[in-house]
Amino acid sequence: MTCTPTREAAATLTQIAELAELGCEIIRVAVPDRAAVAPFGRIVAGSPLPVVADVHFDYRLALAALDAGAACVRVNPGNIARREHLRAIARRAAACGTPVRIGVNGGSLEKDLLERHGAPTPAALVESALRHCRFFEDEGCAALKVSLKSSRVAATVAACRLFAGQSDLPLHLGVTEAGTLRSGIVKSAVALGALLLDGIGDTLRVSLTAPPREEILAGIGILEAAGLRPARPEIVSCPTCGRTQIDLVGLVAAVEAEIFRHGEIVRTVPESEMLREFLAELHGLLP
Repeated sequence: MTCTPTREAAATLTQIAELAELGCEIIRVAVPDRAAVAPFGRIVAGSPLPVVADVHFDYRLALAALDAGAACVRVNPGNIARREHLRAIARRAAACGTPVRIGVNGGSLEKDLLERHGAPTPAALVESALRHCRFFEDEGCAALKVSLKSSRVAATVAACRLFAGQSDLPLHLGVTEAGTLRSGIVKSAVALGALLLDGIGDTLRVSLTAPPREEILAGIGILEAAGLRPARPEIVSCPTCGRTQIDLVGLVAAVEAEIFRHGEIVRTVPESEMLREFLAELHGLLP
């Protein structure tokens, strides 16, 4: 998701281009107010990636984003609650042929569900998602995807597993308010990794209080680790212990004395030559 002010279309497009270069495939852009609508349209027109409009509170912003050519609109049923407003979004999206993401968030769950479940439990998140999916489908909007997010890893995983057992709709994965760079990546890797290895999930975002490039790099890393994206060259290194006799940490978490190719030892080199030999091997793999 971009972090530039949407009103600054040129800056936002520059950031989108940078993220696309890193491997981002879909970009979400906030539409916080009416002043952002016209720039959002310019962003959609100039973006190399499909642009998802992120809308909260004001249903009219969702309608405007649809008219501006958004590839998808994300709505939070916890803060756009009136049926007639959701109906307007559903019908406009259906008319435009544009998908809608029903983004259920544990921090903004509907009051009736909080009262019935006592907390934003996984079951409460799923109930919210399912009833809003039915509502949109009844209004003729069948192109839907869903996200069920909590700031708690276990709740996010449980909610997504529960939903996947009851619906075939596409799931967008993420941990909301995951945190800073280090803690956010850890939480996201645990939650998203567990779900991806279960075969659950169609798109993902690693939400971080950090520059968006870090979100892309972390997301790609998670997909690679799960075997769902072609892996880049990977350094396999000893974690170090009391037996370590060379400066592995000093070699950037290091390159082992044995350089491997396809699981076989290519050759053994002294510590002083490791980095040079490793780089030579790496360059030999590049096109």
